[in-house]
Amino acid sequence: MSFTSPEQRQAFIADIPKAELHLHIEGSLEPEMMFALAQRNDIDIPFASAEEVRKAYAFSNLQDFLDIYYQGMNVLRTEQDFYDLTMAYFKRIHADNAIHAEIFFDPQGHTERGIAFSTAIDGILRALSDAEAHLGITSKLIMCFLRHLSEDDAFATLEEATPYLDRIAGVGLDSSELGHPPSKFSKVFAKAKMLDLKTVAHAGEEGPPEYIWEALDLLKIDRMDHGNRSLEDDGLIAKLRDSQMALTVCPLSNLSLCVVDKLEDHPLKKMLDLGLCATMNSDDPSYFGGYLNDNYEATAVALDLDKDDIITLAKNSFRGSFLSENTVAQSLQRIDDYVLAFDRKTG
Repeated sequence: MSFTSPEQRQAFIADIPKAELHLHIEGSLEPEMMFALAQRNDIDIPFASAEEVRKAYAFSNLQDFLDIYYQGMNVLRTEQDFYDLTMAYFKRIHADNAIHAEIFFDPQGHTERGIAFSTAIDGILRALSDAEAHLGITSKLIMCFLRHLSEDDAFATLEEATPYLDRIAGVGLDSSELGHPPSKFSKVFAKAKMLDLKTVAHAGEEGPPEYIWEALDLLKIDRMDHGNRSLEDDGLIAKLRDSQMALTVCPLSNLSLCVVDKLEDHPLKKMLDLGLCATMNSDDPSYFGGYLNDNYEATAVALDLDKDDIITLAKNSFRGSFLSENTVAQSLQRIDDYVLAFDRKTG
């Protein structure tokens, strides 16, 4: 089902109910907030203006991005900082008609620089509660381990999280992928499983298909973050299609980090055509030039996604979530109701 005009496509994307499943809250730190927090906390940063920061967002690979990402994170010092950061993200996706988000945070990126675990998570959790109360957006929190650190460090972080496990939905694995295979963290993921936490992992963004197999077979993940390179392996394609494991795909991120040379080369459309449960996400939107609807719109144009593709992506965002079956069913019905009303309105 094709759109009759670019304006119709934009309107359809703007208002369709959707969820976001791959968002690093630290990656939503806009340059303007970076400057405001640096001033509030009396921190020197190596940029003279927000515009200068944006010009630095020209990456050739994942490590280039991570270097500036960790530098920007340094302005986050107080519980209020983490609250303000998180609420700013929820206000932004409220404008995109996102009604649910499952966000990542990187506690080791904060505790390593002397910020208490409780400082970060208390601010984030307070914002999650307020976002539901005031914006109607439900959410879940996923605590990520930094893969360039050791598994012992990950175990220590999991232990530190013990008082909060009733408010943490799962654990994830992010940061530098190459040279840090999922197998490095098999024991701590097994422990997380024992604690009834959901598990996700970044794999197949820059790493080879073998990393995806390890995430599936050794970490026994419940959801795959990125997974682009699964398309290089017919066995992986079949496994992912048969299991309907969600892939949290991030097109503008992939473009910014040179995972693809141009957005027209992105594998998202092929994933959908192969029957994989691909979802649309923004990853680190302040660094990669776009929030959730920006990713939908830019990718729809580049890959000529039609209305059915957009509907599938929106529905997959709930099917791949960690919401209850009943809530997923209600969300899918909400999409169907929206599509019916849109079609009636546009004739």
